[in-house]
Amino acid sequence: MFLFVVALFFMQLLLAQTDSKSDSLYWQSYFDSIQHLPEVEVVAQSFKEVIPAQTMKGVELEMLRSHSVADALRYFSGVQLKDYGGVGGIKTVNIRSMGTNHMGVYYNGIELGNAQNGQVDLGKYSLENIEAVSLYNGQKSDIFQSAREFGSAGSIYLTTRFPKFKEGEQCHLRAGLRAGSFDLLNPSITFEYKLCETVSASFNAEWVNASGKYKFRYRRVTPSGELAYDTTAIRENGDIDAVRLEGGVHGYLPKGLWKVYLYHYNSERGIPGAIVNNVWRRGERIWDKNSFIQGTFEYEFLPKLQTRFNTKYAYDYTRYVNNDDKLIHVDNIYKQREMYISLANKYEILKNWDVSLSYDFQWNGLSEYMEVERFTHWLSVATAYSLADCLKMQASGLMTYVDEEDRGRDSVPDKVKITPAVFISYKPFRPNFVLRAFYKHSYRMPTFNDLYYTDMGNAYLKPETAIQYNVGILYDLVQEKSWFKYFKIGADAYYNNVKDKIIAYPKGQQFRWTMLNLGRVKIMGVDAQLGMTFGLPYDIDLTTKLQYTYQEAIDVTNPADNYYGHQIPYIPWHSGSAVVMLDWRGWHLNYSFIYTGERYNQQENIRYNYTQPWYTSDVSLMKSFKIKKVVMKATIEVNNLLSQDYDVILNYPMPKRNYRFGLVVEI
Repeated sequence: MFLFVVALFFMQLLLAQTDSKSDSLYWQSYFDSIQHLPEVEVVAQSFKEVIPAQTMKGVELEMLRSHSVADALRYFSGVQLKDYGGVGGIKTVNIRSMGTNHMGVYYNGIELGNAQNGQVDLGKYSLENIEAVSLYNGQKSDIFQSAREFGSAGSIYLTTRFPKFKEGEQCHLRAGLRAGSFDLLNPSITFEYKLCETVSASFNAEWVNASGKYKFRYRRVTPSGELAYDTTAIRENGDIDAVRLEGGVHGYLPKGLWKVYLYHYNSERGIPGAIVNNVWRRGERIWDKNSFIQGTFEYEFLPKLQTRFNTKYAYDYTRYVNNDDKLIHVDNIYKQREMYISLANKYEILKNWDVSLSYDFQWNGLSEYMEVERFTHWLSVATAYSLADCLKMQASGLMTYVDEEDRGRDSVPDKVKITPAVFISYKPFRPNFVLRAFYKHSYRMPTFNDLYYTDMGNAYLKPETAIQYNVGILYDLVQEKSWFKYFKIGADAYYNNVKDKIIAYPKGQQFRWTMLNLGRVKIMGVDAQLGMTFGLPYDIDLTTKLQYTYQEAIDVTNPADNYYGHQIPYIPWHSGSAVVMLDWRGWHLNYSFIYTGERYNQQENIRYNYTQPWYTSDVSLMKSFKIKKVVMKATIEVNNLLSQDYDVILNYPMPKRNYRFGLVVEI
């Protein structure tokens, strides 16, 4: 199959050589036009995205630079964040209660994978070098994408900074330093260089070091309402020492573009653990080494044919040590390897009708006292049609074929799955008023841990399937020359049905579990958003952004269970966020509010498992000023302004009020 893909690639390259001289002039003018596009990807038609993404970029994202990607995603509707606390604490997210394993996280267009446990720790990915963060429900509604992108129930796209040079500029240098609570020290540097008119390179490095120590209140009340204990302690073993190195080379061709990225992350972190039974200190530590190299080549071989070739090789090393005296000593090393290739093709049948065909192949290997391999093939077909710019429709079908080999067990049955999706949007009477809907069938493969982990694995697990329905409405208005510059309001109602949910089930002996397909969850909810920008007197711009989510995610596995019809753990009925920004002559004031309502930490919705709502307020102030050709930005942040005591995850207390200071110099 690999040879077939390579052969097809070179056949298309040969076809491109037959273009006429007029075609060359046409593409030269096209190339000249794309040199000034501010985005990383070249976009030729406006009807590609049927359902737009929630996106954070520009000043709004810059005000959160000292945080991780997970922190930025908290301000999107429909997102649930699991945060275990501290600078280096693990942070994972899921969309609309679908589960973290149904999420696709894409870094410059190529997915970040973790075949071992299926979860991507977004706390590892800093916002320092991120230009935009986008969240899609269902999938990115652009048919010109890799086949595996059609498979995610929800997608997060991280786009790094792209070098942009004004006339006469050759290079850019950006250096920053942040410090603050938890003994945080966080220097970073970015260098961008224009090698020639069509090729540029960039390099970014960052170091994060912190003790992770912070005060927290440890208070528990019995089910009868009596106070069990109330004390203040110091969070221990939350230190982190991490280095991130990243580089890229970007180039334009007369008929396309190419990109190559290298990424390396190396960290040593303490794992604070849960605060239970008056145990304040843990002996768990983890070492991570994550490296990958990926490349993209995009070319228009014919005026109506576009091709994109992606490739990636990744190596992940994890060492986990538990030195607790009361527990069995553990010192495990896990090594993951991933190889990925993708070929996507889009052809324009008519001016308003496109079709695409994509094929992806991925190999994953895991070694930890055993050798496990997974070979995955994706094949997708999709079509997009628009009518008079008022009706947009897209449909896709994805076939997934999985072949696994476990050298320590019997052969594992191959798995084949076909999943369809349909997206539609309609503008009934106003150019800014849109009705939208989608249907999507997706699934996630069991992870290596689910299948093969000692005393837990079940090699015959079925994939976890999900069906999503969504209907929504959106109205937006842009008036740059008016004092009321921008207005956007929208709402989406959705229903998700998850079957064959993979859960851990006790086998009868303590600490011995097995994985089974037992769960079934029905999810219903509403996401709403409101955004406005006002141009006030004295050059003041006021921007507000509100997000709200109502969600009911109930377990309907077995009517005989005590928790049948109960809300699943850690999913609140109500959650939301608010952001208010003031801009005035280089001053930027940002206030952010996040609210998560009541929820339960176990399957049974009883008083003993009740978890209180929590909310936080964050304030930041940034000043931009220029000295000759040097641009400087100073930032002051106060997080958890009201010093709230709260847990995102039970017994993992979050920091109280904390501070950060930053200075960035750009040349």
